[in-house]
Amino acid sequence: MELALYGFACLLLLSFVGFPLGFSTLFVGFIGFAFTREWNWEGAMTMLGQQVMETGANYSLSVIPLFILMGSFIHRSNISEDLFRAAFAFIGYRKGGLAQATVLACAGFSAVSGSSLATAATMTKVAMPHMRKYGYADSLSSGVVAAGGTLGIMIPPSVPLIIYGLVAEEDIGKLFIAGTIPGILLVFLFLAAVWIAVWRKPSLGQPGERLSRTERYSAYAKVWPVIALFGLVLGGIYVGAFTPTEASGIGAFGAAIFAFVRGSVRSWAVLLDILIDSTKTSAILFSVIFGALVFSNFINLSGLPYDLLDIVDAWSMGPLGVVLFVCLVCIVLGMVFEAIGLLLLIVPVFLPTLQLMGVDMIWFGIVMVVVVEMGLITPPIGMNVFTVRAVMPDIKLGDIFKGVTAFVIADLVALALIIAFPVIAVGLVGLLR
Repeated sequence: MELALYGFACLLLLSFVGFPLGFSTLFVGFIGFAFTREWNWEGAMTMLGQQVMETGANYSLSVIPLFILMGSFIHRSNISEDLFRAAFAFIGYRKGGLAQATVLACAGFSAVSGSSLATAATMTKVAMPHMRKYGYADSLSSGVVAAGGTLGIMIPPSVPLIIYGLVAEEDIGKLFIAGTIPGILLVFLFLAAVWIAVWRKPSLGQPGERLSRTERYSAYAKVWPVIALFGLVLGGIYVGAFTPTEASGIGAFGAAIFAFVRGSVRSWAVLLDILIDSTKTSAILFSVIFGALVFSNFINLSGLPYDLLDIVDAWSMGPLGVVLFVCLVCIVLGMVFEAIGLLLLIVPVFLPTLQLMGVDMIWFGIVMVVVVEMGLITPPIGMNVFTVRAVMPDIKLGDIFKGVTAFVIADLVALALIIAFPVIAVGLVGLLR
């Protein structure tokens, strides 16, 4: 265990000095593997090459670039404006309604983009000007955008759920189905957090104007493509019409058609720009995946998983105790690592222990996603918080962290409910089994 802890310490040090996570894990894992084999560099190089080749050739991984491509087309189509307009028409006339509309718009955008950072950045540009127009406090408006962006890693199609499924060797389609109800639960809890904040201090958010019936129906009609695309992708998986990999291709094609019809892609230059942007994002994710898997080989060789089993036996920890311990570790590390990197680092370490104890790995995957979701908005390094600050540099960082406090509490409530009532996560999945 001591060697593994040294490895994690080196990884933290490299991360703090700004070294990219993918290369940090690759470097530490490679050196650590060679050290455990008495500085067998040839063996370490062989392991690295085999790991990269086998992972890169994994057909299931094709869902990642395809869902990223789908999100890129949707993002280029400026559907975020229509989503916010529809949510505003539905609830914006109430006190705190614009903040609640932002939550709904974030949920809709997340359903087709699957990216927290993209959702936070896009909705900051769309929603913040409207909330400032109606005198919303910067703490509430920036907090709701940062927190609303985290819905992108729970509501399918979710890249973190895909990553978890690949690492834990669980069915990605079942994980998508399992994430649906918790995603809806989080939306309602975030809406409740806004309502409580405005109820306690009405000056935080004043009501917006009430649109006419014609204007409301017009706003609703513009968001049907998002609903149709989401229903096609998730519904097709649910009824067994196609696999998650096929769903990602269908989703990307549908998003491309939608972008073309809206006039967002009318030249080869624009299409090439979308493809290049998707490729860059995919390459970053794959570098993190490759590095984390190499690091995982080193951790397994160091004997850490077996040491954890001994600790579990010595402390008489049951399955729930182990899950709670993993959640605590993830909450702490989530303040430093981003969501996908954290999943790739933690899941392989505790996976053997949890499987031996009979923990439902679909349920545990949803628990993990909720936990890493909190890491995106908790100090000192909340990625979504810094994303909002980058888009709106005139907002104080302290105000954003103050604004997300209520939503961190909402995440904790969701986590407690999912742990106490596993049916929330696996109820729909049970219908497929």
